[in-house]
Amino acid sequence: MAEELHYRPSRAARSLTTGRTGNIGLVVPDLGNPFFSAILKGGQARAREADHAVFVADSEENPRLEIELVRAMARQVDGVIICSSRLSEAQLEQFRRDTTLVLLNRRVRGVSGILMDSAGGMRQAIAHLVALGHQRVGFLGGPSGSWSNRERRRGLRAEARGGSLQVIEFGPFAPHFEAGQHAADLAVAADVTAILAFNDLMALGVLSRLSGRGIRVPDDISVVGFDDIPMAGMATPHLTTVALPLEQSGRVAIELLLEQLGHPGSGTHEQSMPAQLIVRASTAPPRIGARRGLRASLAAPHRETTAVADR
Repeated sequence: MAEELHYRPSRAARSLTTGRTGNIGLVVPDLGNPFFSAILKGGQARAREADHAVFVADSEENPRLEIELVRAMARQVDGVIICSSRLSEAQLEQFRRDTTLVLLNRRVRGVSGILMDSAGGMRQAIAHLVALGHQRVGFLGGPSGSWSNRERRRGLRAEARGGSLQVIEFGPFAPHFEAGQHAADLAVAADVTAILAFNDLMALGVLSRLSGRGIRVPDDISVVGFDDIPMAGMATPHLTTVALPLEQSGRVAIELLLEQLGHPGSGTHEQSMPAQLIVRASTAPPRIGARRGLRASLAAPHRETTAVADR
């Protein structure tokens, strides 16, 4: 009879008897970034299956705001998922004592988390460029407090160490389109034949700036992004990038939180999500004399402000 009448129990009434709200908090650093929108989509779908609602908050890449949002959410939800947190380990450990907590793309001892294989994805990207014949590439780093950025740099340095590849590092940069436009000029001035960006938004900014300067991709410079957001396959040229299972990661994060809520004494768990290089039209072997040709045709100043990767 209840099913025929499409009856659903009141969340407020249920919370009085179970002590649970049926709500989950999700904090992201930039909801305008399709990376986090895809995570949210997967998380919401899994939460609906479990008859839970998701409250979403955007910390705007601001650690202080992130603290305020988590504190406010902890009083209204059963547990909180924080994506790509910029907080210190001590702050996150405190939140773990205040609420049921799951981290996505951040590793903290004693806190359950979902980790995307950023280091492995970067190793794939570097191996691809080396196989094409590139010997000098630029890496446009992300935010200094980003765990993902540290992991990508770790994979980059590990793959480049001991080989003939020279990596020039730039940054840190905000993970935005405009930052990629600015960083592109620095990479061109450093005389590289390929550019690796922290994420696809920055890589799209690079493509835009290079096009505006008359630098052809991939004829003059190859470009590689990271994340495989939808725009990566729509860019001109289509962007070579590292794909991450974004929607699946959102689903798994919800599942992990629900497991902790259902079994409070089960301890902490960590799950790794794979990365996969997607080769598209923005990478190609460097032309013979490509660097000399760029030097001759462009008047950009040359100043290396960063270090070789295997320093």
